[in-house]
Amino acid sequence: MVNYMKTFLKVWFSSDGGDPSDITSRLVGMGFKPTTGGYDYVYIWKRMPTIDDLVEFAEQVQQTLKGTGIYFKLETQ
Repeated sequence: MVNYMKTFLKVWFSSDGGDPSDITSRLVGMGFKPTTGGYDYVYIWKRMPTIDDLVEFAEQVQQTLKGTGIYFKLETQ
């Protein structure tokens, strides 16, 4: 059985920011899947990411959420 790395994303919404449905649409477009529990979304890597991959991915998340008023946290395991 293959154990894929996962990047978990937790978001904090602002009452003056983007709509949750729009945020979900943006993140799903990046490959995230909504989830329940301690995190809001999960991205499952198809290969072992390097540190450079993770930094680039974080920058992509930041650009995707820019201007929405969203704060976020990423954790890869």
